[in-house]
Amino acid sequence: MDFPTLGDKRERGFLDGQFLIAMPGMEDGNFARAVVYICAHSADGAMGFIINRPQQISFVDVLLHLKMLDEHDAILLPEKTRAFPILSGGPVETGRGFVLHSDDYVGDSSIPISDEISLTATLDVIRAISEDRGPARATMMLGYAGWGPGQLEAEIAGNGWLNCPATEAMIFDHGLEGKYERALASMGVSPAMLSTDSGHA
Repeated sequence: MDFPTLGDKRERGFLDGQFLIAMPGMEDGNFARAVVYICAHSADGAMGFIINRPQQISFVDVLLHLKMLDEHDAILLPEKTRAFPILSGGPVETGRGFVLHSDDYVGDSSIPISDEISLTATLDVIRAISEDRGPARATMMLGYAGWGPGQLEAEIAGNGWLNCPATEAMIFDHGLEGKYERALASMGVSPAMLSTDSGHA
């Protein structure tokens, strides 16, 4: 699914607002031990963001790259702003930034994902965060995960993913270490219980 179609979606798929949790047998290395928040799912495909994979660059790096501040100003940023997390959201358009955030912030291009969560992919939200006037809860991703028509359903049928309802607390939990296990635990599952064999109980 192409990202720009997200705001135009008219139908909701059964995976909208769900977490996908990669099974141990996941063959695609892009998604090994991944927890993915699905933002849109329809007959046209699906798109979402990996929420447990760190990005090597920092928020300060992003601000410097976008020329929103210089190195002197970067030193003066509060630690909370300097530590704002940047995640690797997926293998598609990895040079493009997206911010999932609480709905207390609305920019010109903000798209409601759920009753509590919105998505903004323009510079206004990055500037707001850098100036401490952004959303109460937010996470920035570079890149996203996308699937064509029927592709994700086939991967689930092939025992590639588990799915469960997403929680805001997990999406904005900045403790990436162990998030995979915590997502499984929310379903009452431990990694030791998972099988790489196809089929469902």
